[in-house]
Amino acid sequence: MSGRPLGNGAVKVSGRRIEKVGRWRDFSSAERNRVTDLGDAVIMPGLVNAHCHLDYTHMAGQFPPPKVFTDWLKVITSTKAGWGMADYVASWRAGADMLLRTGTTTVADIEAVPQLLPEIWAATPLRVLSFLEMIGITARRPASLVLQEALDKMASLGRASSRVGLSPHAPYSTLPELLRRCAQAARRRRGLVSTHVAESALEFAMFTRAQGEMFDWLSRSGRDMSDCGAGSPVQHLERCGLLGENLLAAHVNYLRPGDATLLARRGVSVVHCPRTHIYFHHDSLPLRRLARARVNLCLGTDSLASVCQSRRHPAQLSLFEEMRALANLEPWFSARRILEMATLNGARALRMADRVGRLAPGAMADLIAVPLVGRAGSLYENVLRHHGNVAASMIGGRWVIAPRDVPPTRDAHE
Repeated sequence: MSGRPLGNGAVKVSGRRIEKVGRWRDFSSAERNRVTDLGDAVIMPGLVNAHCHLDYTHMAGQFPPPKVFTDWLKVITSTKAGWGMADYVASWRAGADMLLRTGTTTVADIEAVPQLLPEIWAATPLRVLSFLEMIGITARRPASLVLQEALDKMASLGRASSRVGLSPHAPYSTLPELLRRCAQAARRRRGLVSTHVAESALEFAMFTRAQGEMFDWLSRSGRDMSDCGAGSPVQHLERCGLLGENLLAAHVNYLRPGDATLLARRGVSVVHCPRTHIYFHHDSLPLRRLARARVNLCLGTDSLASVCQSRRHPAQLSLFEEMRALANLEPWFSARRILEMATLNGARALRMADRVGRLAPGAMADLIAVPLVGRAGSLYENVLRHHGNVAASMIGGRWVIAPRDVPPTRDAHE
């Protein structure tokens, strides 16, 4: 993704990293000593999923698309209350396996159950960055306490805390004080933050006009609504100091004039989740405005709790499905740019651009093999047509989905 496609190409792996990328003819006889031939396939970087909820995988198909966004919030909240730890463990592991089979090698996961960490990381060879979710609709639990619990969890992880970020859930579900405190804490520790923002028309109406179904529902729930009516959700995050190069803003479906420019100026990465967008029947994505402003655009799968499925077509966590959904929603957007959203751009958002999302000397040896199924159109368009599992996957120089008779290994973490 960081250069032109190479016909009859090869990747030389040394330990956990890529040593050389080029055409097969340019490799010496010594370099050809030990070869895995992947056949008629595209070798490309492992996919980077910039927004996921592995906890909710087993909620697939449980909730029909709602008439209003708040109905879905209510039903998923009540469902979560009925789940135990074993339910979340099984759901998380099932989601991680889906991602692995469908080509993801790095995932930014929103973790609603911090008790799963760090043990759950050992359940998958995926590179997992976990963002600890925080919700604070009312002031009954002080913002300082909500944040401190997350920071204490990070501290308990020791060196592994570098794999953890903060995730204040959304502007509507997180009071301004908690947003400000998260922004300050993230800057102090030079950490990443992920939040849902401007996801629904109801959220947009709540902040821009201080009205609507979400405004009324949260007001009845005891939320202080004095932060509403002063601008868009994006402008609200700006006032709280959360916009910055360390922020991954998920969804961003509704913008006011100037919002896209503001996001670009602050260096925010925006993560679109196309199948979730379709599930909720949101308005058209503001992709042109964001692309024109040169916002770093990424892709995520979100959760299967907000993806349509049928008996004939069970939902899978798959960035290939998201890429094709985006291509259908925005046919003007090129296949190459969509693939960049799922590789290079996601790596940039996660501050891993020198390590993942590209095949280049010095990068981690995270790569996948996608069967080449057609010749019509560009190579990028052919890759986007891929359905189902990838033919092979390597993470950190070790096969996690093995081609042919190569035995898989499961200890690929750096």
